[in-house]
Amino acid sequence: MTATCVKAWVHGHVQGVGFRYSTQAEAKTLGVQGYARNLEDGSVEVLAWGEPEQVDALIHWLKAGGPRSARVDKVLVEPHHPAQPPRGFTTG
Repeated sequence: MTATCVKAWVHGHVQGVGFRYSTQAEAKTLGVQGYARNLEDGSVEVLAWGEPEQVDALIHWLKAGGPRSARVDKVLVEPHHPAQPPRGFTTG
């Protein structure tokens, strides 16, 4: 397995609308490990680790707007190199 890892910061109306839980469900469907957590500035940080195609699919889903109740204005993505691969997908 050639895993890749990225961190994404999702900005817009993404807190209080089930965004983290929808992201978790999408990640589990795709087989992506990591987390989605709210940040104090109102954005959501997403760590995505897995096969490049699945990670890309999750990032595409985030950029497409995530769940219907959210409004995504922008998604910033950068490569990440965790010391340990994540286990599962959490909403912290």
